Amino acid sequence: MTAPCLMVQGTASGVGKTLLTAALCRIFSRRGYRVAPFKAQNMALNAAVTADGREIGRAQAAQADAAGVEPTVDMNPILMKPEGDDRSQIVVRGVPLGRLTFEEYGAHRDELLGVVAESLARLRGAHDLVIIEGAGSPAEINLSAGDIVNMRIARLADAPVLLVGDIDRGGVFAAFVGTLALLQPDDRARVAGFVVNKFRGNLALLAPGLHTLHERTGVPVLGVVPYLERGLVPAEDSLDLDDTAPPPGDERLAIVVVRPPRIANFDDLEPLAREPGVHVRFATSPSHLVGADLLIVPGSKSTMADLAWLRERGVADALISAVRAGTPLIGLCGGYQMLGHALEDPDGVESSVTVAPGLGLLPVTTTFVGTKRTVRVRGRVIADVGPLAAARGQAIEGYEIHMGRTRVEGAAAPFGILDRGGVPCGDRDGALAFDGAVVGTYVHGIFANDGLRRALLRWVAARKGVASDPRWGDGESATARYDRLADAVAAALDLKTIAALAGL
Repeated sequence: MTAPCLMVQGTASGVGKTLLTAALCRIFSRRGYRVAPFKAQNMALNAAVTADGREIGRAQAAQADAAGVEPTVDMNPILMKPEGDDRSQIVVRGVPLGRLTFEEYGAHRDELLGVVAESLARLRGAHDLVIIEGAGSPAEINLSAGDIVNMRIARLADAPVLLVGDIDRGGVFAAFVGTLALLQPDDRARVAGFVVNKFRGNLALLAPGLHTLHERTGVPVLGVVPYLERGLVPAEDSLDLDDTAPPPGDERLAIVVVRPPRIANFDDLEPLAREPGVHVRFATSPSHLVGADLLIVPGSKSTMADLAWLRERGVADALISAVRAGTPLIGLCGGYQMLGHALEDPDGVESSVTVAPGLGLLPVTTTFVGTKRTVRVRGRVIADVGPLAAARGQAIEGYEIHMGRTRVEGAAAPFGILDRGGVPCGDRDGALAFDGAVVGTYVHGIFANDGLRRALLRWVAARKGVASDPRWGDGESATARYDRLADAVAAALDLKTIAALAGL
């Protein structure tokens, strides 16, 4: 039997499609259905690794988590990872196809549509319901001829569409009406309901507008979702970085994260940002580093270009000065590479620059190679000095996504890797310097490990001379967060009508 599909599209990027898709996955999973998320084409720099070592968008992995199923490449068959304004790395079914311009990508579109159709068919054959997420807006008429993610997929799946709009940014009624006006008649008929997202205030004041919207369009409003707390689902793209705020209550620790143009996998920071009294903020200039209790240089899709950006902005020199003045620093993946002595790219894997000096804060040298490592890892903390020493011996889980191979020159490592992709190994990962206060690692997801996060924050607090919060490291599970998300969204939607639309 072929599973029915329900599609979530939006009037624009950042209106809440990802969050609502995750919520619907959780809602219907809790009702006993086998649910799978699907996004044909995702442009994002936050990625996840599947059990078989393939790469998909982080959002689809989170939606699979919400549905209680293991993420697979079929849930996101095409991942586009931007490397600049006109070029992206194209990942097809979890494996890099190449670095393509928009025009070059267009030449592959017909064959990629076949890949998308095969992936969707497999999901429909293995589940009871597929929740499909669109991208951007279906009303981007300049892109409609090459569409393989919005209405073309709705037609392929014969899926009714919920159209989501963000009332918090303003103009939601115009966005709904304008989107419908720009759709072709057959596609317009697929829009079965509107969902107003991010509402604050008195719902009674909104009611006249909802009534008029229905009268003008013939499309019912199937829910008004309140403005929900941040962090219920992992961030999908850099738009989410613009929606940061200090923690409620007293700020005990300030963690400053460098934000280069091609920042990647910044969802690594979310477990820290959820901790009480911990303010995670992003920095694009030297002045932003002032007052940091901990500095982090995150991953990057284009490490060479972002390293050059650090130097141009003066951030590189500011980081070096901060470390020499005693501020601890952690480099993750591309950030780890930047902290070394040098980065080598003899084969032009990342750029035309063959050698670039790093920040010189770690005794390592990285060489870029054409084969990308994408693998889940399990390991242990082996650092005996610095911010991770109190977690020594504790187990960690995470994943690697990188194209560099790094040579460590006589430095201790923070982590011992027990297995990669289920295959036992005895490798060491990363490097330590400045008495352990500078840490570099290839392992993403380290801060999601409660014991490590607790040890890190307590060490930083002690160094600053402030009291630790006893709640640090006792983070809410992802399951509990998805349940809270599902409860909030279910209370706001007409689920009876939505379930009927999905054929349930």
